[in-house]
Formats: sequence, structure tokens, C-alpha cells
Amino acid sequence: MTDLSGKIVLISGTGGGQGRAAALRFGRDGATVFGCDLNLQGHLETQQLLQAEGLEMYGDSAVDLGDPQQCQRWIAAAVAQFGRIDVLYNNASATRFGRVETFTLEDWRYVMRNELDLVFYATKYAWPHLTKPGATIINIASVAAWCGSTSTGKAAHSAAKAAVVAFTRQLAAEGASEGIRAVSISPGFIKTPGTAPFLEDPRARETLLSGILAQRPGEAEEVAALAAFVASNEATYINGSDLVIDGGLLAT
Repeated sequence: MTDLSGKIVLISGTGGGQGRAAALRFGRDGATVFGCDLNLQGHLETQQLLQAEGLEMYGDSAVDLGDPQQCQRWIAAAVAQFGRIDVLYNNASATRFGRVETFTLEDWRYVMRNELDLVFYATKYAWPHLTKPGATIINIASVAAWCGSTSTGKAAHSAAKAAVVAFTRQLAAEGASEGIRAVSISPGFIKTPGTAPFLEDPRARETLLSGILAQRPGEAEEVAALAAFVASNEATYINGSDLVIDGGLLAT
């Protein structure tokens, strides 16, 4: 396991999927985890899973990070409790898919709000409280930032995640003088409660796994393991990079 002892880690989207896997991994690795999710019930279930292992995750209210005021209050609550932020893990997101000609303006704004704006808000409000030097920002992007798809209408999703990658690079540049690192992680197709229905459909599964050299979906725990390494003191020379974890999809 990675040693994250003593680190104060804020993780968004802890109600399930990759966020839950991250909360469990970081907690097991010794971090103090402060989480949030719009889905409060899911977030509380993650708390219970950690408590069953003798661990703790703090944060006890539903938070819509796409609302800047709610996001600011979440950051403020963490700082009030712990005094600093060592790792900001921007995991939470929500998206919609559709071809450009049928994608509505409301759909576009929804994706930008829930995949890009919330990353900016959390980073903006956390920045003054990041440990200097030594803080790490981890932003979850996607292989959608790097490749198109003939079978899925994902123009908005691709645009938002590509912006997350570029935003991360700029954060690394701006944070370098203060000893703040920023790294993005671009997962490929990951098995989560949200993607499970597609995997249960043989035709959809075949389409989704086509071109993945590993011939399987990724696991949320694999993304969390990579993030834990990035957050650790063993990864201090990694900065401004986008780390792809896709089972070899982009290699084909």
C-alpha cells in the first residue's frame, strides 16, 4: 500500500464508483479523507464501509459542486476542521451524450457545469489553503480528451475533459513556485455502477471493449491506486502530466 499517513485529502464524488474506491484506498493508506457527493445516501454508505474497517471519512452533507457557493462551503468546512489541504482530488462529474446536431444548449451547459466548472470552483476555493510546498491536485479527466468515437456522441464530454487536461497543465505552471503539483488522470472504460448496465448488454459490451488491449473494463480500484501513488511523496517529480489508464485503448 502507498503511505499517505498524515495527509488531509479532499475527494469529491464519494457516493459510489471511482470516488468511493478512492475514499477507501486513501483511507486505508493512512490519509484523513474529507468527502462529498450530491448523493448523500451513497456518501454515507461509503462512510459506513470505512467505519467497518476502523477508518473514518468526514463530511456529512449533500453538496452540489456545480454551485459555487456550495463548493466554497465544502472547502471551508474542511479547512475549519483540519486547517489545511494536502490533496485535492477532483473526481466528481456528470455528463450527457448525444450527437452535435441533436445536442441541446441545455445539454451542453449541463456537461460544462458538471465536468469542468466544478473542477475550477473546487480548485479556486481550495488554492489558498493548499499546503505549500507539498500539495497535490488530482483532476480526473478521460481518454475522451484524446480520441473521438464513431459510435458515441461525446463532443461535449470530450471538450470538457480536454479542458480539464489543459487546466491541469496550467495549474502545474502556476503552482510550481509555491510547490503545488497538479496531475490529471484519464481513465478509459471503467466498471462502475453507472456503466454496469452497458456491460450486461452483450452487444454494448462488445462495442465498448473493442480496441481495449486488456480485453476487459478497468476497475475503479485501479484508478484509485494510481491516484494514491500520484498523491504520495514517491511521485513528487510527476507534475503537469496526464496519466492515461485505459487498458491499452489509445495504443490501437
